Amino acid sequence: MMDTLTPHERSRLMGRIHSKNTKPEIAIRSMLHRMGYRFRLHRKDLPGKPDIVLPRHRKIILIQGCFWHGHNCRLASKPKSNKAYWGPKILANQARDARNLEALADLGWSVLELWECEIKNSQDVECRLREFMHAGPDTSVQ
Repeated sequence: MMDTLTPHERSRLMGRIHSKNTKPEIAIRSMLHRMGYRFRLHRKDLPGKPDIVLPRHRKIILIQGCFWHGHNCRLASKPKSNKAYWGPKILANQARDARNLEALADLGWSVLELWECEIKNSQDVECRLREFMHAGPDTSVQ
């Protein structure tokens, strides 16, 4: 299928995609809040400005967009246009994510990575969150 948008229309469309306060992120924050946890958002002093930081527990929750971070699911469809741009872009995102995860672990943070596609099943996600929060320190889960 050919992309029928003009460069201006495509730019406007892509400009509407935000990296903070996404629907999946808000859903997880609401769930954590209902569970009684308090947290900080997008701390700039930590590698990668993690989505949700629970300082008291030394835990971090990352909510990854399937397309942007190259998840292997149906939401992460491979772009059909401008492959020369998107292929390296997504690979660079994955490399950056790996560096950030390693740096966070080196700083003593436990990290839970949740994917956009997983968040649709709220019962499973809530169960994973409870397990992660009750697990001891140094337990990163992906």
